[in-house]
Amino acid sequence: MVARDRWARRKRAAFKNNAQRSTLNVQRPTPPVALTIAGSDSSAGAGIQADLKTFSAFGVYGLTAVTCIVAEIPGKVSRIEPLSSGIVREQIEVLVKNFQIGAIKTGLLCSAEIISAVANTIRGTGRMSAPRIPVVIDPVIVATSGDPLLEPAAIEAYEKELFPLATLITPNLYEAERLLGTEIKDRQAMHHAGKELEREFGTAFLLKGGHLPGDAATDLLFIDGKIVEFSAPKAFGVATHGTGCTYSAAITAGLASGLALEEAIRRAKKFVTESIAQHFRWTSPSGKNLDALRHSF
Repeated sequence: MVARDRWARRKRAAFKNNAQRSTLNVQRPTPPVALTIAGSDSSAGAGIQADLKTFSAFGVYGLTAVTCIVAEIPGKVSRIEPLSSGIVREQIEVLVKNFQIGAIKTGLLCSAEIISAVANTIRGTGRMSAPRIPVVIDPVIVATSGDPLLEPAAIEAYEKELFPLATLITPNLYEAERLLGTEIKDRQAMHHAGKELEREFGTAFLLKGGHLPGDAATDLLFIDGKIVEFSAPKAFGVATHGTGCTYSAAITAGLASGLALEEAIRRAKKFVTESIAQHFRWTSPSGKNLDALRHSF
């Protein structure tokens, strides 16, 4: 009886081990791959960290090329320290050589030198010829507060070197104002600005209108001479950061997965709206609320 029980236990254990090995050997589908070239946010609500969370939410494997280290919390940047353009370039080169990247996005690039290095490296990979890899540029020029983040030389490098590689450029209104040298105070000005940006730079622009007054956050896509609107209710009383990073990363995830541009934007708009509405909130020792996006459906 004891011998029979011992034999039965061994048989069950062998069956369990075989089942586990069989599960491990199952061939799973290879996920699409996207690369983000951006800064590292210590509070993990924006930058590289927000991009990776967003990619993961869409089932996309995220690669990173870090451009700078940012010491910050929601609502306050303490310090930004750029990496060398050489290590930024090498990160991109080694990834492009070894991964089948489906789409690239850029975020905070810190300096004219880094912007030039990113543009030259992407161009030199050979991925800009057919079939061309989609590139989404989130031109992090001005903070949500309206404070400038880049010197004029860096903005010029964006315009001359990186923008020509873009599939889509996603400025907020402050950034569009800096690019055009004019104020954008209402929807009519927004329409005019978007048309001018598309004409001047020869690529699609998604102009984000969340800073305009009103109950809706309305973004306008300017592409091939037409305008497509994407609108969602605003979430008031939520002081998040990283919305632009998350939005552009969600668009990039869609393009890496094979979605058409308008479909990728529509899905991304829904995702970022829900991420804001379902935000996390903590209270700091000083009593200040710290809000962060919840990167999930």
